[in-house]
Amino acid sequence: MCGIVGAVAQRDVSSILMEGLRRMEYRGYDSAGIALIHEHKLERFRALGKVRELANRVSDEQPGRIGIAHTRWATHGEPSEINAHPHFSRNRVAIVHNGIIENYKEIRADLLVKGYEFDSQTDSEVVAHLIDSYFKDDLFKAVKQAVDQLEGAFALGIIATDAPQTLVACRRGSPLVLGVGIQENFVASDVSALLPVTSRFIYLEEGDYAVLNQRDYQVYGADGKPKDLEVNVTELSSDSAQKGKFRHYMRKEIFEQANSINDCLEGRIDSTSVLDSIFGANADTIFTQVRNIQIVACGTSFHAGYVAKYWIEELLGLPCQVEVASEFRYRKTAVPKDTLFVTLSQSGETADTLAALRNLSSKNYCGLLSICNVAESSLVRESSLVLMTRAGPEIGVASTKSFTTQLVSMLLLVLSIGKVQGLDDKLAALIVRELSELPRQIEKLLELDVQIEVIAEDFIDKQGALFLGRGAHYPIAMEGALKLKEISYIHAEAYPAGELKHGPLALVDADMPVIIVTPNDETMDKLHSNMQEVKARGGKLYVFAHQGVNLERGEDDIVIQMDCKTDWTTPILSTIPLQLLSYHVAVLRGTDVDQPRNLAKSVTVE
Repeated sequence: MCGIVGAVAQRDVSSILMEGLRRMEYRGYDSAGIALIHEHKLERFRALGKVRELANRVSDEQPGRIGIAHTRWATHGEPSEINAHPHFSRNRVAIVHNGIIENYKEIRADLLVKGYEFDSQTDSEVVAHLIDSYFKDDLFKAVKQAVDQLEGAFALGIIATDAPQTLVACRRGSPLVLGVGIQENFVASDVSALLPVTSRFIYLEEGDYAVLNQRDYQVYGADGKPKDLEVNVTELSSDSAQKGKFRHYMRKEIFEQANSINDCLEGRIDSTSVLDSIFGANADTIFTQVRNIQIVACGTSFHAGYVAKYWIEELLGLPCQVEVASEFRYRKTAVPKDTLFVTLSQSGETADTLAALRNLSSKNYCGLLSICNVAESSLVRESSLVLMTRAGPEIGVASTKSFTTQLVSMLLLVLSIGKVQGLDDKLAALIVRELSELPRQIEKLLELDVQIEVIAEDFIDKQGALFLGRGAHYPIAMEGALKLKEISYIHAEAYPAGELKHGPLALVDADMPVIIVTPNDETMDKLHSNMQEVKARGGKLYVFAHQGVNLERGEDDIVIQMDCKTDWTTPILSTIPLQLLSYHVAVLRGTDVDQPRNLAKSVTVE
């Protein structure tokens, strides 16, 4: 979502800031802005829409050797030029802000009493005025005094005319990185924004502050005391769409999932709960009304929606329907009152999904919500509520990180609705904790890569495969089968494990691999019975077993132990080894992994 770039240098920085904004466009935004100090005066340029609209207003030679820039996604206040960042206070202090200030109403009321006037409807503007109210002669001191009063998750960049060579930045719950140059220093939400100007970075830790000027910088901890952080030299090039050290884009994107999920969660959760308004300024009002949910999507996105159905009905007690868009758009539907219409799409241009959204006729929908990875897409523009997955560029046709970030986004939706509809606080805190631990858990699962590569050799000459799952793992089995057939051209099908004896069992023999993911939950014993049915027919089992699952292993069974145990994020974790399996099988079979035959990344036709 929102992106911050800041620079202080011995050269004009406007072009650096603008390029940084362009490189963060994938994050999702609806407006952009830039502020510079020139001749001890603040100059600001803002525009609704894309960065190119802002670029039309800023000269390539715009003077100013210190500045901050921002791309905004509306939460408090509609998308508009006046709500775009940077925000000013009395033409003396300028700020850019990622995240949400939860106690902004109380702060705003106090500032109004002190005579401050507000130009926008944002929560961010209170930060500018609060810093100004404390600013005497030390900008860092004023920032710290202000931040000590803020509640929420945020990252900030601040400049002031009375400190014309100083840029202050800080982070709490929202990442921020320093870029170290030669007689110039930078700050940004994302390393990619600064790759054209430096390869040396300092990753601020939670609660840190940084004070930058042309010649040096100083990092301070949350207690205000100086601290030293390591300068990291990145191996990334300025072209983020390259495969780098990876043989295929798909492999690169599988291994990017921990970072993508971290980006997806940035500024959206704190230690115990989901933050307010992450789906839009009026989301909570709509979520209060929701009594039913209709999810519409295609392909991998459909599977993400199907997993979410289990979460929605169990955690919220709300009826949820999930349907393939190409079917939904061509039939008459009975829509219960106060139904939330949810669409999922990686590209936001999927023809059937867009048509389903555009052809809605019932007045019983209380809101139109999209979860998407492309900010400028049609789906995003035409939905009233939006959450960007922040998966970053995904080049491989077989979706990997887009799928897992969609699952994370759907769980954030469940938490957001639950927050206004009475979901138990302790249960919500458990789910938030599991979400925050996901990146680490995924990194651990990726260590299975070598083991799965060996197992993949068994599939080289196979013509078919069965995937089985129960509960929320049935759609995960569907996704595993889809990945295998997409890139290896092996005919793969998925079934609810309980349906095995109602037909699919006829296919089981020594040449039909059967893949099962076994979570440590109430379905485990039933899955054991299904496995025995396979073994009794001479089938070979490939079992991905979560922590705590004890199996009676036959001599021909292949069991991959997954060293993770969670309650609610288990389906997200379970998809990682299935992605690795499909990838290695495709490589061994010599197919085109990134561009499989007959398929496209974005399906924009019926």
